[in-house]
Amino acid sequence: MYICYLCNGLERMSYDCAVCGANMLDGGKIVDYYGDYSPYMEIEDAQMVDGVPNSYGEHQCVHIGVCSACNHMEEIMVKEQTFH
Repeated sequence: MYICYLCNGLERMSYDCAVCGANMLDGGKIVDYYGDYSPYMEIEDAQMVDGVPNSYGEHQCVHIGVCSACNHMEEIMVKEQTFH
């Protein structure tokens, strides 16, 4: 079983801003911003519409990173991992 450790609170985002180098904060999954009910979609269904070809097959979860200093936003691909 593959899960996104970021979505499930098992890890924290550890990416640096491409603009200023400050720490990026997790803004959540990109599909959560698609509509009122999108946060309630099954993850497998959400990965079909996240705009990334084959994210389901490659076990990737697309998150929004928000810079803690300059508020720059970017998509960040998070590799899902097996859960033991």
